[in-house]
Amino acid sequence: MNIRLFPTLRQYKMEYLAKDLFSGVIIAAVSIPISMGYAQIAGLPAVFGLYGSVLPILLFSMFSTSKQFIFGVDAAPAAIVGGALATLGIAGESSAAMQYVPMIALFAGLWLLLFYFLHADRIVDFISTPVMGGFISGIAVTIILMQIPKILGSPSGTGELPELLHHLIGALRNVNGLSVFLGVVSLAVLILGKKLIPKFPMAVVVMAAGVLLTVLFHVQDHGVVLLDQVETGLPRLFLPDISQVDLTHAVGRGLMVAVVIMSETLLSENNFAAKNGYKLNDRQEILACAAGNLASAVVGCCPVNGSISRTSMNEQYGGRTQAVSIVAGIFMAGILLCATGFIGYLPVPVLTAIVISALLNVVEVHLAVRLFKVSRQEFFIFMTACVTVLLLGTIYGVIVGLLLSFVAVILKATNPPRYFQGMIPGRMDFYALEKNRFAYPVKDVIIYRFSENLFFANIKILQGDILERIQEDTRAVILDAGAVNSLDITAADGLESLAKSLQKKNIRFYITEHTENVNEQMRKLGIGHLIEEGMVRRTILAALHDLGLREPFVLDIPEGEMEAVRRSHHYVLTPEEEHSLEEFAWAFGTDTVQEIEKWVRDVVHQIHGLSDLEDLSEAGLEEKLTFWHSLGPLDEDELLRRLELHIDEFPPEVKEKRGLVISLIEKRRRVLRDTLLQEHPGVKEHLDERRAQMEERLNRQNPTGMRRLREISGEETPQQEEENR
Repeated sequence: MNIRLFPTLRQYKMEYLAKDLFSGVIIAAVSIPISMGYAQIAGLPAVFGLYGSVLPILLFSMFSTSKQFIFGVDAAPAAIVGGALATLGIAGESSAAMQYVPMIALFAGLWLLLFYFLHADRIVDFISTPVMGGFISGIAVTIILMQIPKILGSPSGTGELPELLHHLIGALRNVNGLSVFLGVVSLAVLILGKKLIPKFPMAVVVMAAGVLLTVLFHVQDHGVVLLDQVETGLPRLFLPDISQVDLTHAVGRGLMVAVVIMSETLLSENNFAAKNGYKLNDRQEILACAAGNLASAVVGCCPVNGSISRTSMNEQYGGRTQAVSIVAGIFMAGILLCATGFIGYLPVPVLTAIVISALLNVVEVHLAVRLFKVSRQEFFIFMTACVTVLLLGTIYGVIVGLLLSFVAVILKATNPPRYFQGMIPGRMDFYALEKNRFAYPVKDVIIYRFSENLFFANIKILQGDILERIQEDTRAVILDAGAVNSLDITAADGLESLAKSLQKKNIRFYITEHTENVNEQMRKLGIGHLIEEGMVRRTILAALHDLGLREPFVLDIPEGEMEAVRRSHHYVLTPEEEHSLEEFAWAFGTDTVQEIEKWVRDVVHQIHGLSDLEDLSEAGLEEKLTFWHSLGPLDEDELLRRLELHIDEFPPEVKEKRGLVISLIEKRRRVLRDTLLQEHPGVKEHLDERRAQMEERLNRQNPTGMRRLREISGEETPQQEEENR
């Protein structure tokens, strides 16, 4: 285990100090009303919310790799614990609640510790941006709805959307006008301040103004709720009385709380990290959460969690490291020791406005708008995640979010981008026909790109698209598999079935542009014969050449557009578009040499059956064999050279005339070379370099055969060449 303590403080820069100190003080001040309120929701006296804002936040900062995230008493765990107390019939702030709630925090910490050892941080890898954005927005909206009744003069709401709306309707029946005025004005000032002077600590000014109003005008006499008075002093060590706790329920609720804490914290942290450009160690974040909850249990508090609202405020005021958390924890301890008196003067609606203003930044409306414009499917996923959190709560939001992420993957894989390709006259690239009106299909050839890995759920889509496109004059189907990195056995069977179906219709089938890894998979899945039969080529261009087509390719152009096409640029073929052994290495991987040798033996076998060797001098060796037309010129050049190495394997009647056979082979090699130089005069140096590399490679692989071949043909050995120099 490579655990680093205070990782965000390493290489600390003094230029961070002022903002970290200031943000820490602001976070501590804002945490007072938030923590006290959530502690009461969890069934504890309000002061325990302040206790949970000292040691837990310090322990979290010791392990956290997040530069911004703030830990403390928060909504989701408090709501789960409060609901658990209600289910068990335990009254809030009772002696039973005082025992039960910290035990849930203890077991939540232990579960999180187990999650750390199990590497459960990988859950974040399965959450997409729309799911994460919807999840975070749902939590933010839930907390806002919890807070609104406090502005109206009522207690905060609890539960999910139906309960929150019911509570809000009840609060609207008993509205306190002055409370609403204070809350709305404070919120307006905060929003305007954020737009006009974003770096100014408007929250502190609003809080101070609230205290001043209480002192001067006694707003509490007009029905405005103030924060409860808090006794001075730090928390005491909590010693549980197990006799008052149902351990089965505590362990079960602790597990539920731990899952929520891990999911909500990791998702929120990653959201802020991505937005501000730094990396997290997700696994160590789980350890930080565990340490924070164990510390909370030690002081008798409720489970603690990452706080989106306080983190958003920290971001607003420029906090750079976890020094903010340390300052906030120390400042809160100072308040508890000697400055709790002012807490009783803070108007609840003013502090609620501060919380809501921070949460408004968390609701990702901009992401929803962006998704609506570019992807309705992902917008639907965003909204579903958001509404699920609102209706069912955080834990169900996590489950549904994971399911939605997997659904998104499946939907994408089963309906991938795919299109038919053609060429623009004068260019050698291939373009989507539907997206480019200047592109035309190669005459009688279907070129189809499938932009996803092939597996059981999408192979029929590929088959259907191709078979529907076939016409009576179709000569070949070329599959551009450049985006295919893997295939399963169902996809392999589907490709084999497609190849057989096309073969019955006398249509050639090629798979091109993919990586060597796919060829290896094809061999393992039992369809390696497609490679051996020439249906797998490295490029689309190689497949077109194998069909006997050469540049410029004949395109299927409507009569009315022919004149414009005739004025197009000339095609340009670079020597790199024809490869020698590279295509064999790409197709056959580690079996390249063996496969070449096997093909050479096949040629030798064909020569065994030839009786008119003399006539070959006129007709040419290539006219008698069925082998050459599946190869490019440089491929064939190497195979011819390898064929010469096998001259001693010929039958006696052929071996007697091996000089003739070698001359025929050399004749064919000269034809290939002359053809290439005629078509591409600039590649002579390239061909000479390739020939030298090939000779060196063959000399290493079969030195005896190469030496004997030079003796037969009268060529000089490398040693003789060196001596002559």
